[in-house]
Amino acid sequence: KKRDWKPLEDRQCTDIPWLLLFAIFNIGMLFICGFAISTGAASRLISGYDSYGNICGQKNGKIPGIELSGQDQTSKKYVFFLDPCNVDVVRRKIKSMALCVSSCPEAELQTYEDLKKFAESNGSYLCSYELNPSTYPTDPNRATKCPKLPVPPSKSLPVFHRCTPADIACYSKFAEALITFVSDNSVLHRVIAGVMTSKEIIMGLCMLSLVLSIILMALIRFISAVLVWLLTAIVVLGSLGGTGVLWWLYVDHRVSANTTLPASELQVAEDNQKALLIYAIAATVFTIVLLLLMFFMRKRVALTIALFRVASKVFGHLPLLVMQPFWTFLTLMLFWVYWITVLLLLGTAGNPVKNNQTGLVEFQMAEPLQYMVWYHAVGLIWVSEFILACQQMTVAGAVVTYYFTRDKSQLPLTPIVSSAMRLMRYHLGTVAKGAFIITLVELPRLILTYIHSQLKGSENACARCMLKACVCCLWCLEKCLSFLNQNAYVATAINSTSFCTSARDAFIILAENALRVATINSVGDFVLFLGKVLIVSCTAFAGVLALNYQREYTVWVLPLIIVCIFAFLVAHCFLSIFEMVVDVLFLCFAIDTKYNDGSPGSEYYMDKALMEFVESSRKAEAEGKRAAGGDSREMKPM
Repeated sequence: KKRDWKPLEDRQCTDIPWLLLFAIFNIGMLFICGFAISTGAASRLISGYDSYGNICGQKNGKIPGIELSGQDQTSKKYVFFLDPCNVDVVRRKIKSMALCVSSCPEAELQTYEDLKKFAESNGSYLCSYELNPSTYPTDPNRATKCPKLPVPPSKSLPVFHRCTPADIACYSKFAEALITFVSDNSVLHRVIAGVMTSKEIIMGLCMLSLVLSIILMALIRFISAVLVWLLTAIVVLGSLGGTGVLWWLYVDHRVSANTTLPASELQVAEDNQKALLIYAIAATVFTIVLLLLMFFMRKRVALTIALFRVASKVFGHLPLLVMQPFWTFLTLMLFWVYWITVLLLLGTAGNPVKNNQTGLVEFQMAEPLQYMVWYHAVGLIWVSEFILACQQMTVAGAVVTYYFTRDKSQLPLTPIVSSAMRLMRYHLGTVAKGAFIITLVELPRLILTYIHSQLKGSENACARCMLKACVCCLWCLEKCLSFLNQNAYVATAINSTSFCTSARDAFIILAENALRVATINSVGDFVLFLGKVLIVSCTAFAGVLALNYQREYTVWVLPLIIVCIFAFLVAHCFLSIFEMVVDVLFLCFAIDTKYNDGSPGSEYYMDKALMEFVESSRKAEAEGKRAAGGDSREMKPM
């Protein structure tokens, strides 16, 4: 049955069962959070605990089988590690005995006599509880019961009461890349000092990248044609030049071949000729295919340019679209902080178990808690994808409202807010279903990626290759589903249909315009990538000029890297919204041209720039038919 597209009419709730399922799933996540807090894990996480199961800063109950458990640690609020630099990277924890102390050593302690004086003056005992401070220098067990000498100076963390060494080199395994890069403490101190002294410049350059992104989005409607045709010329000339060079090298090798060479060298020369011939033939085929694609898609490039111009107008009418990346990023950050906090709480919510090798206490998860961790991990992916899908649906709803409103003066006061309200009232179930489909693909991909990383040191190269191929296939499937989901949200915003119906309708529209989709996704994406490169280059150039006036600071690498990364992220956030708007406009344009023809009662909704593209396409088609018809009429008698 042919669907009757009715933009912005007949609004109804969609995919209600999926909304109920998503709500039940989130209730389960809240239950896990409440369980982790109620089992006392919060106090162990924030206050910390020693190796005998005592929580620092409070009274503790006796643990059966542990002699030094059940102590009153009210006055001892800080966790001190005897060997804080002994880090287990695999298990992500410090392999050292931990004690509750009343204060952290702020100066270096080099001998056991210094440990004794520190205990007598501060009342903070840095050796195990059963040792008397007066026996620190002479006790035979001091090597295992006292901290490793020299004891580095340390400070407590602001919220988590752990004595942390002031020297970052202590955690060289966690910061291996940084330590390898600087390899010298003097360089490290110089880099950090340079970042601190140039923090105003870094902040100013970050603001510059933000301004440049906004300016580029405003100007892209005027320079899109230049960028597209410049890109086309570069690609065509590059492919022709590369093919010509390969053929020239092949001819040159063949003409200059010396048959008097030894057999081994002659064989090498012949192999080189064959390789150059293969490369030249492959480059020729690639160039011919590329030129044919350019020839057949040259008219569709004009559609990309028109869509870019209309997208810039959309941002002029809907300025709040610029703020969408900020709200999405803020929401994701809040959720991720909550998720990590609950994960840490679950990590310390196990039961105290005595380690038979060391005799110390470890908190191990029971089997039900491990299932909770997996449930929590699925929640990370599903909720994160749900938040991103809400952004896509909100943007789609606002752009659909703009496109299908003939009189732009009749637009709502804030189309973005209106779209978000429609989403919350009608379409949360559709968004939850689309996010769940992405989760079904992303979860096994992440699991296989983890397994592949664990097999890096193994000799089974075949298994690692197969895993990598599976990961690659799942990644491609995820990207295809993400693109289809985004267009399904657009169809839902127009027709208020369920996810599956919208996905089917959007897929049919996209299949009917496959060449146009390919053009927009190839040419348009590359133009936006050039925009990102332009913003990063301008920001880096401004950074070099600004840092040039700060001659006392000579290490520019880290500030420029920070600025360039931030500039790329900002440009990506803004231009990804621009790309999303272009994709929504294209689907609306395809629907408009399919169900309307411009006749009275079936007028187009499209913008003037798109109307000009349609008119020029019709004129070109009419001229082609007229030319063919003219030739046939000339053969007829008068």
